[in-house]
Amino acid sequence: MSGLDWTVLTLTLAYIVGYGVWKTRGIRNTEDYLMGKRQLPWWTIGLSVVATQASAITFLSTPGQAFEDGMRFVQFYMGLPIAMVILSVTILPIYYKLKVYTAYEYLEGRFDLRTRVFTAILFLIQRGMAAGIVIYAPAIILSTIMGWDLLVTIWIMGALVIIYTVSGGTDAVSQTQKQQMIIILAGMVVAGFVLVSLLPTGVSFGNAVDVAGRMGKLNVIDLEFDLSNKYNIWTGLLGGTFLMLSYFGTDQSQVQRYLSGRTLKESRLGLMFNAVFKVPMQFMVLFLGVLLFVFYQFHQPPVFFNKTATEQLRNSEYASAFEDLEKQHTQVFNDKKLALHDFIKQMESEDETAINQAEARVKTLSKEAAAIKANVIQLVNKVDRETEAKDSDYVFITFVLNYLPKGLVGLLLAVIFSAAMSTTASELNALATTTTIDLYKRNIRREEHDQHYLKIAKLFTVGWGIVALFFATIASHFDNLIEAVNIVGSLFYGAILGIFLVAFYFKKIGGKAVFFAAILAEILVITIFVLDKLDIVQIAYLWLNLIGCVLVVIFALALQNMDRKPVEA
Repeated sequence: MSGLDWTVLTLTLAYIVGYGVWKTRGIRNTEDYLMGKRQLPWWTIGLSVVATQASAITFLSTPGQAFEDGMRFVQFYMGLPIAMVILSVTILPIYYKLKVYTAYEYLEGRFDLRTRVFTAILFLIQRGMAAGIVIYAPAIILSTIMGWDLLVTIWIMGALVIIYTVSGGTDAVSQTQKQQMIIILAGMVVAGFVLVSLLPTGVSFGNAVDVAGRMGKLNVIDLEFDLSNKYNIWTGLLGGTFLMLSYFGTDQSQVQRYLSGRTLKESRLGLMFNAVFKVPMQFMVLFLGVLLFVFYQFHQPPVFFNKTATEQLRNSEYASAFEDLEKQHTQVFNDKKLALHDFIKQMESEDETAINQAEARVKTLSKEAAAIKANVIQLVNKVDRETEAKDSDYVFITFVLNYLPKGLVGLLLAVIFSAAMSTTASELNALATTTTIDLYKRNIRREEHDQHYLKIAKLFTVGWGIVALFFATIASHFDNLIEAVNIVGSLFYGAILGIFLVAFYFKKIGGKAVFFAAILAEILVITIFVLDKLDIVQIAYLWLNLIGCVLVVIFALALQNMDRKPVEA
């Protein structure tokens, strides 16, 4: 990176952290630290909710997802607006009426202490793991730029985030997220304009869209019902809605954002802002990945985007084999580039026969390129099985480093670091709040002065930061980071949501029934996931949210009937 890029990156991040610390310098008690004085306006809540979900993974891995698999991932978010409406009408008023710190406090009053603790523990497990993956994503960038060891980079990144989160609490998280979202959106728009401007002469934006569509990258909607298909409209509307209900309705990292609002109305507006803003934003990020795909049809990409892996190959016994594959890759790329120009020419001629022939030629060469890459991946696995064999997470950052002008590289890196800071800070803050309120204060030290709990909350923030760092060290075993976060959530969110749905809508079911129902449901969800990984069954991970939720309700009803002692709310 140039000196200008380092200046832009450093000043941007310093401004964000400095602004957050300055705005929250008056934090003196536990409620202010954990709940941000409950005085946030709706636009701050809305941006904070979006920023908490839009991690560095969103802007690092999602373009790579579209580069490889097209636009169909956007269907994952189709259930989000539905979930926001349901939460605003039903669950949010209950939280406000009870004046809770965490979502899990409600469960003790409705059921019992063990149900509250069990649900809080499920949240802590999945969110602690997810926080690690969120730290890992930007660590990839630093290790690539600086040539540092990835493990060392993870711990440096984590330490910075822990310091930032401990200093300001919830209010610092929410205040800085406003600034971060502005920088994030500006940076992604700039990246899109640069991509289009770098298309070769004779290839317009319309041509790029046509090429993307013909090559299967504009697969926005898939109406086919298939349980094994991860991304279709039914998976998004059903599985996605249940995931979003659980994430935004029961996950403390989100609940804590909107419970910090001035009024119920402000919090509702914040959630509805997310309902109308998130899907278009995700569409834009995915479309950026599609533009990247088209861009690399005319500008030669590396045969494998993970630079660390290719360097290992060059220094291994497979160096000559890798060199041969690179030569084949270059030849196929040049042939495909010529074929694409001919394809575009034929599309403008509107001769359908010529268009189909040119398209077939392009697709044949694309298959040859994919076969070459598959051979490279085999070599990568032979050299080091621990190296990430799927390189989609490196696509966007490779473009940023190689093609953006000076200054904009620093801006785009600031985008990714800002996203990492905002999400990780939210998650560590929520983990500390849940541990302090639901476990420590409720079960260990119930009658302590306020400053004691403030100190404990900060200590738990540090502790969960260390746990997240541990999970970050093993995040490289996941194929795609944006999927990894959602897989981890899907393993636990269904059971958590099921507990809350029983609490809200099945008034005659008591704590004993729902507690054992949740345990049984969670065991079955994990079993189904393992069976899917072993190819014994085929069920896309998003369905686990619906399955877990429904199982909790069914088991709870059955156990309550067996007990024959209905409990009135």
